[in-house]
Amino acid sequence: MSKPMRVAAVVVTYNRLPLLRQCLAALAAQTVQPAAIWVIDNASTDGTGQAVQQMQLPQLVYRNTGSNLGGAGGFTYGTREAARAGYDALWLMDDDTIPEPQALEALLQMDETLQGAYGWLSSRALAPDGTDQPMNRQRKTPYRDIDGYEGEKIPSVMASFVSLFLRTEVVQKFGLPIAEFFIWSDDWEYTRRISRAMPCYVVPGSRVTHAMQNPGTVNIATDVPSRWARYRYFYRNDVVLYRKEGVLGWLWLLAKDVWHTVQVLRDPRGQRLSRIAIIWKGFAAGVRFAPAISYLP
Repeated sequence: MSKPMRVAAVVVTYNRLPLLRQCLAALAAQTVQPAAIWVIDNASTDGTGQAVQQMQLPQLVYRNTGSNLGGAGGFTYGTREAARAGYDALWLMDDDTIPEPQALEALLQMDETLQGAYGWLSSRALAPDGTDQPMNRQRKTPYRDIDGYEGEKIPSVMASFVSLFLRTEVVQKFGLPIAEFFIWSDDWEYTRRISRAMPCYVVPGSRVTHAMQNPGTVNIATDVPSRWARYRYFYRNDVVLYRKEGVLGWLWLLAKDVWHTVQVLRDPRGQRLSRIAIIWKGFAAGVRFAPAISYLP
């Protein structure tokens, strides 16, 4: 009998202590327990550090990054440190991810079925009302979502960091997420980097609730005004992701950004010119943006 796989759950958090508490409670209630729960705190100012230290979770490892590195920086930090600590596999998630009790067990069962012959496994992400969370629907190609969640496993090429499972040997081979992305597209780029070389799968039997505060797809034409400024990262980072797909990738980028521009022009909430400038300045910045991929030492 093979020895149990030592899995480190890696949770990135920033100023969302109530959600983090729910996430950690759900991790503590797993039918198969992770060997460790790493909380990567992007220097929260809401008392997260003190609260986490007071939680009675024997397998908890708390790390404060010292500054807000963004989701991308947090996942890079957490993936690097947990992988270096010698765990067999990592289970990545945001602090607003609430895994169902058998979420990890289902991933481990699929790992055993595939005998490690895969790049990553991704869970089915639900909204709090039980419907599928549109932002976390995995892709069957870089341009099309998977059709549904029927079957034990579904081939996929892109997934989010809302419950992503991968062996540490995969991290050693393909490197770390791109910290310089700060937010958005870091998970798409990372999962696509791996899926170009290895088969990857969605595991519908592994389910999580993504209790995100701003549900919906990522689009400056439809998002709330308080989030518009951060879209400079999205339109920049997407260039790095899709230019690796060749001519079709460039066509996809242009078509998407033109369509978002048209949608902004139709949006009655105003600031149309500034939002359009964010789209195309982001695109131009992405053309010049060449972040390096870091690898484990």
